[in-house]
Amino acid sequence: MSNKSPITRANLLAQMVSDPSVTTDVLADQERQFENSRLAGPPPVDRLGESESPAYVLTNQKRGIGLGTKRRTTEPDNDRGTIFLVTGRRILCIVGSDPNDEEIDIPYESVASVTAHTGWLANRLEIRTPTKAYHCWADRNSNEVVHAAAEFVEQRIAEEPTELSRQDGASRVTYRGQPADSQAGDTGGLN
Repeated sequence: MSNKSPITRANLLAQMVSDPSVTTDVLADQERQFENSRLAGPPPVDRLGESESPAYVLTNQKRGIGLGTKRRTTEPDNDRGTIFLVTGRRILCIVGSDPNDEEIDIPYESVASVTAHTGWLANRLEIRTPTKAYHCWADRNSNEVVHAAAEFVEQRIAEEPTELSRQDGASRVTYRGQPADSQAGDTGGLN
């Protein structure tokens, strides 16, 4: 990590990136609409590698991230929110919850496909690995950002993606509409 304060580093990154979705307030987790902050843990800028920078940032206040199916979501706490950082290396998903935020890291070498979905009430970035699916819900005013982020990720997808080894409940295999794991009786849910 850098010896710079989070606000200083967030400001530097926001100035370097051309997309308006990358702001100092979001990267430093100091948005005015959140009484305390969007996240319970460290700000997004502190979760980035030393030479890592977001190209796009997607946020939502209520929907969180869908694991496996778009309806099976890990939602933020009532006074928190969700941030998706699309960097040159990965998609970092952070769902604000007390006492510890849920953090899901999807490296590009594991991405098999990406699709942008826009709708009347919400937008989402659908990320698929060989056996898992992630639905990154974004605020409804983010149509252009969702499409730009999908195009950015599409350009970085590996020809033969490797599977993520962790159990995070994002299995694409379903039984009666619910994600199923290869182990009997385990739905792979996050607690």
